[in-house]
Amino acid sequence: MSNPKDRITYFPEGLINDIDLPERFTFPFFYEPHPLTKIATAQLQEYLENQTDLNHNFGLIENQPGLVIGKMFGVLVIQDEEGRLGYLSAFSGKLADSNDHPMFVPPVFDMLVEDSFFLKEQYILNSINDKVKEIEQDERYIGLKEDLEKFTAQSVKEIAAFKKRLKSNKAYRKSLRDRRKNIINETDYARFEAYLIRFSHYDNHQFSLLSNQWKKTLEEVQLEVAKYENTIESLKKERREKSAALQQQLFEQYAFLNKDLKEKSLHSIFSDTVFGKPPAGAGECATPKLLQYAFLHEFKPIAMAEFWWGASPKSEVRKHKQYYPACTGKCKPILKHMLEGMPVDDNPFLINQGEGKKLETVYEDDHLIVVNKPAELLSVPGILVQDSVYSRLQSMWEDIEPLIIHRLDMSTSGLLVVAKTKEAHKNIQKQFLKRTVNKRYTALLSRAIDGQEGEINLPLRGDLDNRPRQLVCFEHGKKAITRWKVVEKTDSTTKIHFWPLTGRTHQLRMHSAHELGLNAPIVGDDLYGTAAERLHLHAAYLEFVHPVTEEKISFEAPEGF
Repeated sequence: MSNPKDRITYFPEGLINDIDLPERFTFPFFYEPHPLTKIATAQLQEYLENQTDLNHNFGLIENQPGLVIGKMFGVLVIQDEEGRLGYLSAFSGKLADSNDHPMFVPPVFDMLVEDSFFLKEQYILNSINDKVKEIEQDERYIGLKEDLEKFTAQSVKEIAAFKKRLKSNKAYRKSLRDRRKNIINETDYARFEAYLIRFSHYDNHQFSLLSNQWKKTLEEVQLEVAKYENTIESLKKERREKSAALQQQLFEQYAFLNKDLKEKSLHSIFSDTVFGKPPAGAGECATPKLLQYAFLHEFKPIAMAEFWWGASPKSEVRKHKQYYPACTGKCKPILKHMLEGMPVDDNPFLINQGEGKKLETVYEDDHLIVVNKPAELLSVPGILVQDSVYSRLQSMWEDIEPLIIHRLDMSTSGLLVVAKTKEAHKNIQKQFLKRTVNKRYTALLSRAIDGQEGEINLPLRGDLDNRPRQLVCFEHGKKAITRWKVVEKTDSTTKIHFWPLTGRTHQLRMHSAHELGLNAPIVGDDLYGTAAERLHLHAAYLEFVHPVTEEKISFEAPEGF
């Protein structure tokens, strides 16, 4: 077994002498990288830029063969048992089809090692897939299905034609009865009626013969088809059962430590969450790998950071070399266990960021109020923070319940209309739903963009593994359309006006940051860009019809940036 310290990259002598260690460990889901993690990141990125032993296409070299896959990397500054400072490195998922590389810490559980139970079970699952494929491609099975389809269509056609013939014969017999009823005697009519009855019985008998013959033919073919399909279904059931058992076995193999070396399996960690079971890829992210290695070998974790390396994925906003927090869906339950008992930076989501910020009244009458919301104040009370536009108005009005019509993101400042009566609420809400309300936002983008105006049409949906982030999704996303026009440009920024024609969560932030949009995150966007003193996005103009006077009213509030 190799020396665990072989995975540590120690800081050069003298490089970090003037840097103080943090008092507490990084809060993984919102952080400003510590100077030590910045040094570690710079060194790791230099290695990645010059590496020759990784056969992985990050999408940074033009025309490089292979599937383009950008990666999240992480660094963990640690202190070994002798007090020396260095850092561990990790990547999320696999790299170049392998889980383990000498430069990086190993996975918590390596399912790809030779003779692992995973590979053995995967071989069995693959053999079942091969059997299913072999049956589905069997020429006799394909021929029988084609016969069944052909015979079914033919039977329907012939039976329908015969029914039409029966109907015609019945109508003919009725016309004969009507014509002869009054021109022949009763004895002859009785013999004539008996003939018509035999004629009818003959028709019904022939129809019965035809129906039974087709029923027999179809049942014979269906029976042969069913033999194949029962075998296929049996194999698929076996595959599902083996796959579920393998997944459960994997969940138990992923056992995570905390500083007290208390172990908890992936299955146990997620059993108490809303998911009930681990999502795909849980346990493969960089930060859990780093902490696991540190705890396992008694290295003291000091600070962490994660960054993206490579081309951005098509659905997400991920910028090359940019820092990102740990993901919430996969990592939050795991890190809750792993960081148990460790002093960690305060959770900023528990802090009221809007405290002390003034809520300005722009307009007010007996039916509504228009306010200028400051950045970082919630529109409505949150789970962890109650202070909001709603709660402040509620405290201002003794006998009036604020009726929220629309919302602004916590980080977005600007104009917000709130109704005082149910009638006003219903009227203005209807205007929003019909999209007759005119809204204009002002934003400052983090680079100079090409063009002067245009329209962005990128459908959006929530990122289930990383809320509240959004994804561009052309298959399941909701329509999201934004018009834009440049106000002014500098060498490094663009001031822009946005008119959202739809109202999706983070629409303007995503349409700004995504590479298929403007590919320029809004300044201060801590989700899709880089954090600053505030998000430079402001709801500057609002126009709608007054619910009582029916006059068009408009309001404007200049941005504070």
